[in-house]
Amino acid sequence: MKASVGDRIITASGVVGGAVRDGVVTELHHDDGSPPYTVRWSDTEEESLVYPGPDSLVQHGDAGAADETARPARAATWTVQLSLVEASGSTTAEAVLVAGPVEHADVGPLRSVGHARKDPHDTEIPVIGDEVAAGRALRRLADALLGQAEEDITASTGVPAHVHD
Repeated sequence: MKASVGDRIITASGVVGGAVRDGVVTELHHDDGSPPYTVRWSDTEEESLVYPGPDSLVQHGDAGAADETARPARAATWTVQLSLVEASGSTTAEAVLVAGPVEHADVGPLRSVGHARKDPHDTEIPVIGDEVAAGRALRRLADALLGQAEEDITASTGVPAHVHD
């Protein structure tokens, strides 16, 4: 990996639920552009020494020079909140997409619900009900998100859209 001052670094989190971060290279420590780099992070404006790994991408400052319509890479973090309620052999899960792109702020959060009910003859193992209800809620949330994408494509192009699985 090679970078220059002014290049952008995008780094995925090494942990589940962690944020994707992006920043600008402000200083090189080797003349050949190899790591480490000093990076100013866009979310905190703090600078730190970075040794980028396989979860990082360098977007060179001149990447869009040949194509003036090229958009720079962007980073976003979406969070899904999953709530579970279990009572008397029945479990209900609600999945809520609680964060998303700013351009969809008027749409509001996407929500879905999944249910699971154990057979009266089965042994009560609450985690199984949680898994089934959560899986159903998340599957429905995914369908709602794809439906929203289809609506957005249709609104943008004026042509009815279908997103294939």
